[in-house]
Amino acid sequence: MAVVWQNKINGDLYEVRNAGKTLRLYTNGVFHTQYNPEQALTGHVWDLLMLPAFFYPQDKIKRVLVLGVGGGAVIQMLKQFVKPNEIVGVELNPVHLTIARHFFNLKGEDVHLYQDDAVNWIKDYKGKKFDMIIEDLFSEKDGEPVSAVEANGVWFSQLLKHLSRDGVIVRNFVDKNELKNCSALTSKTVANKFNSIFQLTTVFNENFVGVFVRSKVTSQQLRKRLINTPGLNPALKTSRLRYQIRCLK
Repeated sequence: MAVVWQNKINGDLYEVRNAGKTLRLYTNGVFHTQYNPEQALTGHVWDLLMLPAFFYPQDKIKRVLVLGVGGGAVIQMLKQFVKPNEIVGVELNPVHLTIARHFFNLKGEDVHLYQDDAVNWIKDYKGKKFDMIIEDLFSEKDGEPVSAVEANGVWFSQLLKHLSRDGVIVRNFVDKNELKNCSALTSKTVANKFNSIFQLTTVFNENFVGVFVRSKVTSQQLRKRLINTPGLNPALKTSRLRYQIRCLK
């Protein structure tokens, strides 16, 4: 994999590497984003962050909030497969946003990007509610990704304030234990805010994605809609979409 661009800014090393037409963003050696303009699906955890949109009928997901943009892989997939009216992205790192726009072609009238601390942004936000909130907030420690925000009751409460009545919160967890110990699974007060909870995994990553849905949905609904969506049918041998799902509530 060749290095297309690299720079050390304020002590952090940023690299964009390519393999053919596939680009990857690394920050201090941590893999943040993969993007191929001819193949939106990555085969990695970012696919899982988009999938919960298909618990809903087409055109139901109109406004999406992405906390932690990175290079914008999940936003590219949302634009192609879900087509919401508006995608709002919040990213703490200004270098990531520059790379997302310049190398990963993250743009469009339907995309609004903000350079801000996601926790502060959520506290201050007073606009329309979102049908889907994707939380993918990570930093690095000793070359390994670590969650930037604890998934406790306070954080879930803040996210719920900006979620539509039948909306979904999707959260990327470092591992199974972090998901297992989140307040949506350990606190009845938080758990009662959701009618359906799932975990999504892929063999290519150790991450566990938690899906917290206010309405009652099933994995069968998800699979049926994926099968009927061009480019996402997981039943095809040629499909890059590979996921495992487990119902937690």
